[in-house]
Amino acid sequence: MPRFVEMDATVTLADQLRDDTNDPVVLINTFVVPDEDADALLNTWSRDAAIMKRQPGFISTQLHRGIAGSGTFLNYAVWQSVAHFREAFANPEFRAQLGAYPDSATASPHLFRKVEVPGICVA
Repeated sequence: MPRFVEMDATVTLADQLRDDTNDPVVLINTFVVPDEDADALLNTWSRDAAIMKRQPGFISTQLHRGIAGSGTFLNYAVWQSVAHFREAFANPEFRAQLGAYPDSATASPHLFRKVEVPGICVA
């Protein structure tokens, strides 16, 4: 099972899961593993993604890997709302799958919403 490390120590994922706003959210989850465990992480993440794709409110996901031999992976997943993600995150099938991640892995999940910056990007 991966070791969970909060991305923001002042606002935990548990804090975020209590949000009841009905707006889309983006899950950013970074994983860090030694090179020898990268294939195991990829295999487990693929099974996780297949479970999540079947959940209500799932929109999309994309996994990225750091370049030049990096063992850092970044998952970007879009959900219709925090409530949808919360239900999927509590899904027993997904929870059981967490134990398949390499023990050497760290995971840092955090939820985000788009921010509008005039002249640069829209929400």
